[in-house]
Parts: sequence; C-alpha cells; structure tokens
Amino acid sequence: MAIAWIDGRWGDPAHLGLPLLDRGLQLADGLFETLLISGGQPRLLAQHLARWRHSARLLGMDPPPSDAQLQPLIAEAIARCPLAPGGSGALRLNWSRGQPEAQGEGPSARGIALPAPDEPPLRHRFWLQLSACTPTFTPLTAMVSRQERRNANSLLSRCKTFAYGQAIQARREAREAGVDEALLLSTSGELCCGTTANLLVLRQGRWLTPPLTSGCLPGVMRQRALELGLARETSLTAEPQPGDRWLLINSLSCRPIVALQGQNLASLDNPEAFWTQLQP
Repeated sequence: MAIAWIDGRWGDPAHLGLPLLDRGLQLADGLFETLLISGGQPRLLAQHLARWRHSARLLGMDPPPSDAQLQPLIAEAIARCPLAPGGSGALRLNWSRGQPEAQGEGPSARGIALPAPDEPPLRHRFWLQLSACTPTFTPLTAMVSRQERRNANSLLSRCKTFAYGQAIQARREAREAGVDEALLLSTSGELCCGTTANLLVLRQGRWLTPPLTSGCLPGVMRQRALELGLARETSLTAEPQPGDRWLLINSLSCRPIVALQGQNLASLDNPEAFWTQLQP
C-alpha cells in the first residue's frame, strides 16, 4: 500500500531508484518532510513546506518545488495510493542536491565539494512517497543516550536532513539497553529531543519544550503547540520532577514516556486528544 514518484515516473517504491551519482544517495545531502494524510488531505502542508524551504535556504540549496508543482503530484499520489476507506498515510517529500548537470566533468562530479562558478551546476532532484500509516499513541520507555549528542551550533540540527545515522545509533543503544527510545542531550548539555520526535513535558499544568538553541529540530507539531499558547520553551534536564508527564511528538505520533532511566513516570491519559488539538 504505497506509491512513489521520481523523475516523471510513478511506481512501487521498491522498484524505483536514484542514480548512483545523486548526492542524496552518496552523501545524505538533502532534505525531507513527512506529513500526515488524513481524510484524503495533507495535514499542516503549509507549515511543512515552509520549514522545507527555509531549510533549503539555510543549507544553500536550490528552492524546492513550488506549491503549483507539488499540489497536483500530491493529489495524484493520494488518488493512486490504495489507502483503506477512512485510513491515513505518511507522505514523504524529498529534495536532494542531486548531481552535476554534465556527469564526469570537473571535481564536483565526485567528492563533497560543491561546484565552482565555472563548473557545471548541480541538478537538484525531487521525489515523493506515500504509504499507508496509522498514527501511534502507545506509551514507551526511554533512556538518555550516553553515546550521541545533538550539535547545538550546527545548521544541520535546524533542518530535517537525510542524515539519520546519529538517530539510528541512539535508537540502537536504547534497544540494546532494553528500552524503546533514546533521548538526546545537546552539546550545550541540556536535554534536546528524541531520535525522531520533539520532547514535551507537562509540569505544574504547563507544557514545556526545549528551545531551538538546544539543537532540537523545529518540529511542526512542536511549533503548533507554541503558536497555540499550549507550550513554552525552557531548558530541561533529564531529571523528572514529581507529577511530570513526558511525551514525544511528531506529525505521525504522540507517545507518552512511562519510564525514563528506569524511573517510572506518570502517563498522559489521552495523548491522542492532545495531538488532535494541534491539528488544523
């Protein structure tokens, strides 16, 4: 139950692919957005596209496709993907720095260097994938990673890039420790986020979330909570206070943390209701 589009072709994601010279494949040099499809419509599309385009500017990439280019493709993907009636899906939009226009010419044809002004430019590449997906609200257990830290000063920490090696290693560390998830500290020493989600802590009746200066990703659901006045930014440590309720949230999930570092935490009674409150 999935469909993909790349370079003008529709097909099964398992049967489509990237050219081997694409920097997204070779160097993880690209950006993506994952958003919920519900009721046949993309949710918070404008917010996701705004972050996508801002990230491209930060990293010196060409602008991603325009709304006029994207909307027909997204509509066709929804029409083509056999989601169950009333079912939901995960739409992933990808933007790679691509490959040189003229393959094999100049130093930019290999290595990490970007083309000089007198060299062939890079041809950026867009593709999308839509898969059936049910939002997740089940509780989880967590630890604080001892091996991985988010870089509070890196531009990459502000962008949703293809490079998820650090998150993979932190999740691997958690599974080897017998828990579901790892929380990450930042290089500034404060608590930052989960491997694939933002952190929210309900403390004394108010939701708190680490500031962007911690190196956490500017998540769309996190931003919605701030804009709606439901949360505020503050530095957090890995020591829960009595009565705290902790959760990890993104566009496809809202999962209470019921144990951290072996310490049991109070669980949020209805995480789905809180997550739904942030939807438009």
